[in-house]
Amino acid sequence: MESPNLTSLDPSVFFLLGIPGLEQFHLWLSLPVCCLSTATIVGNITILVVVATEPTLHKPVYLFLCMLSTIDLAASFSTVPKLLAILWCGAGHISASACLAQMFFIHAFCMMESTVLLAMAFDRYVAICHPLRYATILTDAIIARIGLVAMVRGSLLMLPCPFLIGRLSFCQSHVIPHTYCEHMAIVKLACGDTRPNRVYGLTAALLVIGVDLFCIGLSYAFIARAVFRLSSREARSKALGTCGSHVCVILISYTPALFSFFTHRFGHHVPLHIHILLANVYLLFPPALNPVVYGVKTKEIRERVARVFQRGQGTGVKTTE
Repeated sequence: MESPNLTSLDPSVFFLLGIPGLEQFHLWLSLPVCCLSTATIVGNITILVVVATEPTLHKPVYLFLCMLSTIDLAASFSTVPKLLAILWCGAGHISASACLAQMFFIHAFCMMESTVLLAMAFDRYVAICHPLRYATILTDAIIARIGLVAMVRGSLLMLPCPFLIGRLSFCQSHVIPHTYCEHMAIVKLACGDTRPNRVYGLTAALLVIGVDLFCIGLSYAFIARAVFRLSSREARSKALGTCGSHVCVILISYTPALFSFFTHRFGHHVPLHIHILLANVYLLFPPALNPVVYGVKTKEIRERVARVFQRGQGTGVKTTE
């Protein structure tokens, strides 16, 4: 494994340490990372292909799902290659500009994903509470604007962070005890006044996680009120069933995010390797599990994927006869 000592002499280079205290297990930890990244690529590309090739799936809920899959793929490509390089051969050296770029894209994609999850909650609210107006409210133009808002919101909220970090001096160490360039992990290395960075990072996180979770909760409060007003038990079950996939994805996405956020800022007695493992769970698990949740719980996607495999098996049988 490479030594990080030389990075202290070069202010333009950082060194990602990986998971401090678990260096001897880096090769073993690369196995679940490979499995999760493979599941992310295969699952999300499958979702994109299935929705693109099936005209009956060209509906708002599936278009939002395609946005989510695209963001998950982009986030995975911005973290996994360097993560595997660290776990396999300790190749933690990264230029300062590349580190700031990785930090920007990771956090921006996470903010975009949160916006899309909020849009999906709004989609379920309109579908259940205003079903007759669903097609007129969620038009293709509105969906495109929501996607643009998600991209612009995430980018603009993260844009000041690289500049705020660029003004800092790192006079002690350039060794980042992490597997990727996380905002607060970089800020903690600075020896100047980091209060603007900390305040802005906390404000941006609250504007995204706090506001989005509040709005998602409000949407589901209205959904629950509308559902329990239905007289038929079967109708209530069907209405709630349409929200099941989205609720699972919300739990998968926000639970590790909140654990990582609070652990980083308030869990001073939590071992460092636990925090870093939680941060990696936040980045690796949701992109891998989201396609599985929607593939298993959504009948239309499940049937379409099954038809593709059946067609492939049928072609294989014909060619061997």
